[in-house]
Amino acid sequence: MQKMPQARKGGLIIQEVDSEILIYDQETNKAHCLNQTAAKVWNYCDGETTLADACTALSRDLETPVDEKLVWYAVDQFSKDNLLEKEIELPAFIIPGMNRRQMVRTLGLAAVVAVPLVTSIVAPTPVQAATCLPPGQICSSPAQCCSGLCSGGLCA
Repeated sequence: MQKMPQARKGGLIIQEVDSEILIYDQETNKAHCLNQTAAKVWNYCDGETTLADACTALSRDLETPVDEKLVWYAVDQFSKDNLLEKEIELPAFIIPGMNRRQMVRTLGLAAVVAVPLVTSIVAPTPVQAATCLPPGQICSSPAQCCSGLCSGGLCA
């Protein structure tokens, strides 16, 4: 029986929010948002759960039949985002980099509800995230200053 891969835990800050999971990768400064389906697949990536058990549990949780291609699609996204402990080899029926539209065509209408989606953004470093200039810094408009006052080319 094929087992699910092991999700990476080191260097990640993981927060569950409602039915989604937010993951911040401290190594790459990327933030990932896993929708409900991807979050459930992520939780089965423990290195112990079998692929068949993950499909059965997902079918029950989502109240729709879940094909193993759907699970592999999510795992492929985790792999591309370096969210797994080690690289995996995808089954031949999964096209690496398959997009959501191709997945829906492959799995049919039932997949529309259950397609796992991982949305990723590059998060700014703390220095890049600074949103305003402190007093005494050179400015060209009040919007640049934390105080909202730009007088004589300096933040007040």
